[in-house]
Amino acid sequence: MSSSYRLSYKDINTHDQCLRSWAWAQAQQGDYSKAIMLLNQLINRHPHKAIDYNNRGLVYFQGGQLEQALTDYNTALQLDPQMASAYNNRANYYAACGRLAAAIADYDQAIDLIPSHVRAWINRGITLRDLGRYEQAIENFDIALLLGQLEGHIYAERGRTYHLWGDWNCCVADYYLALTQLPQKGTSSSDPAVRLRLQVETWLNQLSGALSHTFGAGMRDEG
Repeated sequence: MSSSYRLSYKDINTHDQCLRSWAWAQAQQGDYSKAIMLLNQLINRHPHKAIDYNNRGLVYFQGGQLEQALTDYNTALQLDPQMASAYNNRANYYAACGRLAAAIADYDQAIDLIPSHVRAWINRGITLRDLGRYEQAIENFDIALLLGQLEGHIYAERGRTYHLWGDWNCCVADYYLALTQLPQKGTSSSDPAVRLRLQVETWLNQLSGALSHTFGAGMRDEG
């Protein structure tokens, strides 16, 4: 009787999931090279799995290697045209490159595939805001809030939209709602939610300074 050990399908699948989790952990720590190395292993073993190209594209994007990211997103979508997360990620690439119309088209596709894709709703709202389409951006954030996820992010981005639109009352209300949802600064600075909290605090300080200047400039001493 042979004593050799053969991996079952379940064993292989579990190992793959461990590699993906490890790669994501490395990316979260900023070690993009290590994350890509791990994802390369997965792609070499399973060259037709869209998820691994999508994940590697995301790591490339986070590491500033934008063209490599686009190549991987395109490959993922060729392998799985129904992968909403790949459309969302590719849209983020387009937005980063200033190709906002292309970004909107991919966010639309992600939402068509998964109407509850909250990140696509948020990202489309941000892109509409960048296009100056504030009312449509607010509508996207309102719908995103109904999904019950990432409320801190949504309040922050809706508040920023009101800020740019000139509705400072709604803006301040949303900024404070965001601060009740986003994590405190004592947690990991690599957490996007922590960075967003710092950004909200900066926006609030900018708004406070603008209001002080506005009211101060309009006041005259009595008597």
